[in-house]
Amino acid sequence: MKPFSRISIAVAALLLTLTYFLPLWEIELIAPQYPEGLGMEIWINQVQGQHPGDLAKINNLNHYIGMKHIKPESIPELRIMPWIMRAVMLFGLAVAISGRKWMLTAWLVVFLVVALAGLVDFYLWGYDYGHNLDLENAIIKVPGMTYQPPLIGSKKLLNFEAVSLPGFGGWAAIGSVLTGALVWFMEMRRARKVVPNVE
Repeated sequence: MKPFSRISIAVAALLLTLTYFLPLWEIELIAPQYPEGLGMEIWINQVQGQHPGDLAKINNLNHYIGMKHIKPESIPELRIMPWIMRAVMLFGLAVAISGRKWMLTAWLVVFLVVALAGLVDFYLWGYDYGHNLDLENAIIKVPGMTYQPPLIGSKKLLNFEAVSLPGFGGWAAIGSVLTGALVWFMEMRRARKVVPNVE
């Protein structure tokens, strides 16, 4: 790979350090009774409210509809993800140091598999919380109603509008993989233009 490509991959890999300091995903709940806003942030190793006390408020609301309480300490992915992200970052730095195109391809494949697995896991997590309700003890019961938040975008849940979007850490990860993909495309395009010497 060209020196510029190797530097770009190194920057892309180091960009992943932001995922340790910024939320990966944010879910905002919009309703008239919460004009100050109510939301939840999903970090690489924790789940917390967007504002102090938000998570407790969300858990109280969940109690009314029979949804399980969100307990960050009971979510094993929050203990595993920091190590996975560290491995992806170190792999990217190894690609930058080696300059080998096959390693760049492998890094992108691993990165995309990890990202896809994370999205699938997030969807399943939301499905479990939104569908497996304790209706016997629920105060509010709406026949056929489920409360799964959207994977991305917005969705109406009773009188709440749930908006799910990447956080700043998530956008950093997206920027990292897009940078890697752009470098891969440029390197592949450059390789096709190279005409072997014929003696």
